[in-house]
Amino acid sequence: MESLIEQLSDSVSSAKTLEDLARPMLEMLETVTGLESTYLTTIDLDKGEQHILFARNVRQLTIPEGLSVPWADTLCKRAMEEGRTYTADVAGCWGDSDAARQLGIQTYVSTPVRTEGSGLFGTLCAASATQQPLAPHAEPVLQLFARLIGQQVERELLFMKLEKAHAELAAVAATDALTGLPNRRTLIENLRRLLAQGERDGRSVLVGFIDMDGFKKINDTHGHDIGDEFLSAMAGRLSASLRSADMLARFGGDEFVVVGAGPAFDESPRTAARALADRLGESTIGELRLNRTAFEYGGASVGVVAVDPRTTSAEEALRLADDAMYVVKRSRRAVANDRETSST
Repeated sequence: MESLIEQLSDSVSSAKTLEDLARPMLEMLETVTGLESTYLTTIDLDKGEQHILFARNVRQLTIPEGLSVPWADTLCKRAMEEGRTYTADVAGCWGDSDAARQLGIQTYVSTPVRTEGSGLFGTLCAASATQQPLAPHAEPVLQLFARLIGQQVERELLFMKLEKAHAELAAVAATDALTGLPNRRTLIENLRRLLAQGERDGRSVLVGFIDMDGFKKINDTHGHDIGDEFLSAMAGRLSASLRSADMLARFGGDEFVVVGAGPAFDESPRTAARALADRLGESTIGELRLNRTAFEYGGASVGVVAVDPRTTSAEEALRLADDAMYVVKRSRRAVANDRETSST
């Protein structure tokens, strides 16, 4: 018993995962009970299944690891319902269990594995194909092991919850709440990576700045809710016009930015920049139907530059794209003014 306590102490202190803890325990449980198969199960009450998670088989009886059986047919369910943890006459007690009959189980002992927060996790069991007596200290050891396994499961569940919460917080910190697009911070981080990659690969980087012309008028005329829907709709249209590797981000207000890998320096980067600008601009033009409000939108001002990553920082690249966008915006305003003048 003293050596068992030492072995248990080593297993508990060194275990990092449920498997790290359970497998040594199954070996110890085989020694304590004298039964030829020891195994840990999980129970899915919604699906009505019991699954053999880990198993140790040393003689004739083999409990297959990975086996799934209907929960209603298991010895574990019958044992829990009757409050019976041990029998050396499975056929006499529960002869209606097909799973026990097929596996050839004659002697059986089990206890539930529970967690504080999630309830029933599974069972810890030992079994033999022959009738075997159970040592007096076997049941307390079985229950102790089940409690320790339940605590390890709780720790792993807590860790998974913390990981999920961390991932959700990271996603919130990286995402624009309205459009679901990456935000400015995420954009700049990605642009810096693109510039570093472009410098290594000898390729330009395309940076596009998009400003939604007339957005203030849309807000003033139709209200802020329609304004928000407009920005979300434009985010969808712009995204649909891009390559899968490009990133579209909401830079702030009614401004969006696109970044992506450009062609090599000797492959007409400016031509690629013009093509992207045309594609982005065209995607924003046309009729919009937002919450029963329909109107024609004349399109956004788009400026795209192909920058040399060897000589351009992320901040400089954004400034150049912004400058290019304002050149387009001034040109569009001039054309609109000329039309107004000629019409009068």
